[in-house]
Amino acid sequence: MAQLRLFASAREAAGCSREVIPGNTVSQVVTEAISRFGADFERVLATCRIWVNGEVAEMDAKVNDNDEVAILPPVSGGDQ
Repeated sequence: MAQLRLFASAREAAGCSREVIPGNTVSQVVTEAISRFGADFERVLATCRIWVNGEVAEMDAKVNDNDEVAILPPVSGGDQ
């Protein structure tokens, strides 16, 4: 089971910041998260980056028990 961490708009769409999700790959974890959190979460996910244990990950990346899968929406803001 992976530890899913959600940030910013992904957290808002899911209604939580952490969840334990089963899966052997990033794709399986993401698919289960979409099933749990619904269409709003899926829309936000389209713009997000996914990291596993602090490293950028592709959808086919392996996920082991207790790995952290983080979903990070784009960051904006700052001074101009």
